[in-house]
Amino acid sequence: MGHGLKCGVAVSFFAVFVAYWYRQQVGNELDSRLETVLSSLLRAERKADLKRRPRVAVGFGGCLDIVADGVALLKKAGIKPSKNPVHHNYITSAEQLAESFAYFFPAGAASERFISNETLFRKLVKATQSLPRVRWSLGGNAPVMANRLAKEGCEVLMGSRLTPDLIEVLQEHVTVTSKPVVETDIHLILEYSTGAKWGKFVSRRANRFIVHHDSSNPILESLEDFQSQLQQFKPSLLIISGLQMMDNFPFRPGHLEERLRLLQNLMLSIDSTTGIHFEMASFVDNSLLNKLFTRVISHVDSLGMNEQELPNLLSMLKGSNITILSDPYPRVANVLDQMRDVYRILNSQDLTGTHRRLTRLHVHTLAFQAIIIAKGSSWRNTMSATAKASLTANRHVCGSPDIDTSKAKLIMDDSFSVSREQGSKKIPLKENRPVSCWEEYDYEICVAPVLVCTEVYQTVGGGDNVSAASLVLQI
Repeated sequence: MGHGLKCGVAVSFFAVFVAYWYRQQVGNELDSRLETVLSSLLRAERKADLKRRPRVAVGFGGCLDIVADGVALLKKAGIKPSKNPVHHNYITSAEQLAESFAYFFPAGAASERFISNETLFRKLVKATQSLPRVRWSLGGNAPVMANRLAKEGCEVLMGSRLTPDLIEVLQEHVTVTSKPVVETDIHLILEYSTGAKWGKFVSRRANRFIVHHDSSNPILESLEDFQSQLQQFKPSLLIISGLQMMDNFPFRPGHLEERLRLLQNLMLSIDSTTGIHFEMASFVDNSLLNKLFTRVISHVDSLGMNEQELPNLLSMLKGSNITILSDPYPRVANVLDQMRDVYRILNSQDLTGTHRRLTRLHVHTLAFQAIIIAKGSSWRNTMSATAKASLTANRHVCGSPDIDTSKAKLIMDDSFSVSREQGSKKIPLKENRPVSCWEEYDYEICVAPVLVCTEVYQTVGGGDNVSAASLVLQI
């Protein structure tokens, strides 16, 4: 072997070694960075402790979730990838299902739709029976939030109608207001991972597409039973959720208004010292969202939502049509500006009479958690609550109470602007103090990075778990 060749081999071996060493160093640095962020978030979470067992009432709805791989389920049911991504308010045919899935899947945007065609829905449920890795679990916003609240140390009253076997999987300290039912509504959760392929489409992030053919949840069947036990229960907090089930449901004339009026009366009957939180969801019916604004949103102190639901609500408040699809990876500055707008618009309404002032706004995104709290309000421990929300996101999606940093990554930027306005201050992400809090005008803002789970066990119920866990530390 010639001298030059030997040198060449030595040089390339050295280059490979240096590249390997560098990768190891970067990897070690990232590992230790994640460990520091994790231990700092855990420390922040522990700063607030529960002195007593808070009493929380939560409604409505409940169902059996059947969770399956969305792409595999559609294939099994003979639903071919659509070349035509179209958004439908509700689904009447296999073709519309394919078009709707094609619309949300590439963006990795969460969505929930009513299937009016019972034959199609039954066909989809049947197709899950022969699929591998199908999971059945207790579903619906109220039961998922109730279980998380009880797990975190609350006494919970829940407005829901469930079968006896679903009641059995509820945590201790959850009381169901309605008698058990023989059959419950079923929700099909079509989950998919980042980079999943369906025909020519590739998903930008892990998420789910939910379909249902509910009859009980849209009419808030448990409302009267819930109301009859509420006063005696004396909750510190009332949570309203599950109202997206009303979206595009075929109500008989006047029935929707009648149910919402009863819900409004229930909220008005609550003592002003009891907080009221509304957990938003995916709404596409403009007229329903407008009715919810009058009957529900203007009577709450606190709102929770994700990165899709925030621009959705804001566009409605500004008088334009609902934003169906928005950025699945929004920047912190964009989200904070939208949160400020929602906070300002809702609090600039005429607040005479029965309206409540919005004093808390929580937005949960894949990359970070952000909470706005009005100064002087009764909400406590904002920094700890934001940290807890962040940790709960990982615990839920990875399906484990212990966080493993080898199955996590940070996707929030190393520093973020507090607004899109020119010259806005930039805040660096500090590993040893990852929750950033500051004051503006009459409110405080806290932002925490999420240790995003890289080995997804479940995405469904993420927002409910995160919202419930953060509320526990604030009441």
